[in-house]
Amino acid sequence: MTKDQLLTRRRLLVAGAVAVGAAGTAGVFALGTGGETARSAGPAAGAAPHRVPQKPSTYRLRPVTGYGPPPTVQRRTPVRSKPLLKMSGRGRTMLLTFDDGPDPRYTPDILDTLREYDVRATFFVCGEQAEWNKGLLARMADEGHIVGNHTWTHPLLTRLSRSRIRSEIERTSDIIEDAYGEPPQWFRAPYGAWNRATFQICADLGMDSLAWTVDTLDWTTPGTRSIVRSVESGAGPGVVVLSHDAGGDRSQSVQALRTYLPQLLDSGYHLTVPRRRYA
Repeated sequence: MTKDQLLTRRRLLVAGAVAVGAAGTAGVFALGTGGETARSAGPAAGAAPHRVPQKPSTYRLRPVTGYGPPPTVQRRTPVRSKPLLKMSGRGRTMLLTFDDGPDPRYTPDILDTLREYDVRATFFVCGEQAEWNKGLLARMADEGHIVGNHTWTHPLLTRLSRSRIRSEIERTSDIIEDAYGEPPQWFRAPYGAWNRATFQICADLGMDSLAWTVDTLDWTTPGTRSIVRSVESGAGPGVVVLSHDAGGDRSQSVQALRTYLPQLLDSGYHLTVPRRRYA
């Protein structure tokens, strides 16, 4: 058989297959996006030909192009070698953060002050505290605050095994998700003690690591005026302020917030919550 004869035979075979396929599509079921079927009366003049139907199981495993939701792009949290100390942002933006809570004696007062001035903050909570005060986490969610992970018992992570570190972090994330409504995206190591295992576990759990720029030292109960001076002297674009709403007598922290918060706002600072660029 010559080359021209072979080409002619192939054209005839292809034309026959197309004719059979067009005849077979009239009156068949076509799959919709939800896996349901719809009776077709055959293509109208000028309409695009029907897709060849697939069995439901095949459709679920291998959707036809154009059907079903778009593929999800997976973004992994990077493994850091050190935590973030400042946050980038436009203008005079600062972050207020509170560790070790929630505590029913002090956290509600802090939330009341933040609500009065319409300011959002970040609370790094301990799991054993959150377990007994889930209502406060729910309130934080309702009022637009960020809840971060601060481990379960506030241990020194650099002295724990990898499995213990993971347990401390995972248990707290579970409590936060249950009470706050979504898993935490931020983690802060107790005492600011970080190690490679902690960074890796946080990344595995989808959390980034945030430290601080200004430590108010309120945990030493230095006096309300001293806490206020620490915040005012350390204020600046991108600054992250560390305070506490639990772990001891935090009445000075509560009083100091009532003083320095309106002063920061009057100075033109925008108090906000951290944002993840890669999320």
